[in-house]
Amino acid sequence: MKSIQINSFGLAQLSMQDIPVPQPGNDEVLVKVTAASLNYIDLDVIRGNYDPHLPLPHIPVSDAAGIVEAVGNNVSQWKKGDRVTTHYLREWISGRRTEAMFHKRQGLEFPGVLAEYIVLPAAGIMRAPVNLSDEEAATLPIAGLTAWAGLVEAGEAKPGQTVLIQGTGGVSIFAMQIANYLGMKTIALTGAESKAQKLKALGADEVINYKTHPEWPKEVLRLTNGRGVDASLNIAGGGTVSQSVQALAIGGFIGLVGYLDNPAIPLDFFSMLQRNARIAGITVGSLESYAHFVTFIEKTGLKPVIDSVFPFHKAADALQYLESGQHFGKVVISFRDIQS
Repeated sequence: MKSIQINSFGLAQLSMQDIPVPQPGNDEVLVKVTAASLNYIDLDVIRGNYDPHLPLPHIPVSDAAGIVEAVGNNVSQWKKGDRVTTHYLREWISGRRTEAMFHKRQGLEFPGVLAEYIVLPAAGIMRAPVNLSDEEAATLPIAGLTAWAGLVEAGEAKPGQTVLIQGTGGVSIFAMQIANYLGMKTIALTGAESKAQKLKALGADEVINYKTHPEWPKEVLRLTNGRGVDASLNIAGGGTVSQSVQALAIGGFIGLVGYLDNPAIPLDFFSMLQRNARIAGITVGSLESYAHFVTFIEKTGLKPVIDSVFPFHKAADALQYLESGQHFGKVVISFRDIQS
């Protein structure tokens, strides 16, 4: 079968390789991958930034959708032909995550999804929503579930509240869509006027250009009559976290879901105290949480926003495009060019 691997770190080191089709164990399923979606963590894994000691060669990328091709002897909950997606933290089924669960990640401790066939634990995959295509379903495991777990579960989002959306990547766009369906007011941040128009079209109530409003927390407070926002998912890290605190309502929530520049976070203790700020790191979500999200998608008809779809043999181009930051929504890789 065809796969894309790295034998040393760097985007330039991606190469297509023919490798044997893996065989499922007694508690596993063999999945024929039909689509994969990209996240910034995939870039860091490929560059060696996330784990410089990652054993090589390695098949990268964490998120995929596909069709069950075969099941192990002990598997009864899945059958050939079922449409499924990966689950990033493969052993986080429900309840509080443990440290051990964090180190069982698809695309890191386990091979990634840029291969025609992958073996997955039968207890650690999710059914694809009936109303989504494979390309759409592939966007859910990290970006979609992170937005859901951060906004709805950790953030306890409620109708009528106000949420601050930062940027136009996968997590941010999912958060905006979820907030819209929940009846929340959305304020979006972007540095590009062209993306501001897209955010408005997608349903943002207000859009702030942080380049023309570098002190954007003041603008957030103006738009909320001095109250601030009830929730914010922070994807940029660094100094934007302290700015998010300044834009927060009393008792508001900030979910830390990523960083684009500096992972260090300078925080003003007195600002946090004054706002009674609640801040939590969000490491995607459990399989139980994922099931709730899938049900929500099917009930609301939510459709993931896909910026572009690249063929399998252009996977390197897809990753470079993600790295450029030009995308609005998700970047997806289709496997149709290598499948009959």
